[in-house]
Amino acid sequence: MYVRHSSDGRAVIRFRAAGVFLLLAHLLFVGWLTLRPLDVPWVTAANLHPFAGIRADLAMGPAEAARRIGKGLLLLAPLGVLLPMAGGRLLVSPWASLARTVAAGALISMAIELGQTGVPGQVVDVDSLLLNTVGVALAHLLVVPLCRVRLRRGNRAGAGDLSRIGNGTRTFRSEAPQGSTPTITGVGIAP
Repeated sequence: MYVRHSSDGRAVIRFRAAGVFLLLAHLLFVGWLTLRPLDVPWVTAANLHPFAGIRADLAMGPAEAARRIGKGLLLLAPLGVLLPMAGGRLLVSPWASLARTVAAGALISMAIELGQTGVPGQVVDVDSLLLNTVGVALAHLLVVPLCRVRLRRGNRAGAGDLSRIGNGTRTFRSEAPQGSTPTITGVGIAP
């Protein structure tokens, strides 16, 4: 169900527009950060073995490991909030929302990693894909369900319009005043 059916449609449109704007701004920043050529004297080999880079980071000590792993978790973490915000859905299954958001985050992370194959100085790392996806999932789990509960509570107190939306009256047939579609009787199936 979409939030845009509420009585304060302009606020919802502004909320979604802000989500889309922030999402595009974040994606542009991430693209600039991860897909720009780097002037480095040497480049390590691509990491295609899951958790090999994380184990190497942990071997460097706790401070360096926290910095590197944290960087991987935080790079795409805002997508966990911005993707549902841009979608504007208020009444949706939390698990479906999480699955959609994590899948979109994983696809965006994979696109970035694949884009890095042609950029000088950048190296493909499967652990970046894993950390970015986990960061999106954590951000979504920590922020989105609580925000949806607060928005639902605020909408019930203000307009009381969500009860109509929650009953499944979103279909066009139930809103059409003409009635059901007529059927033609006595038409057989051709041989």
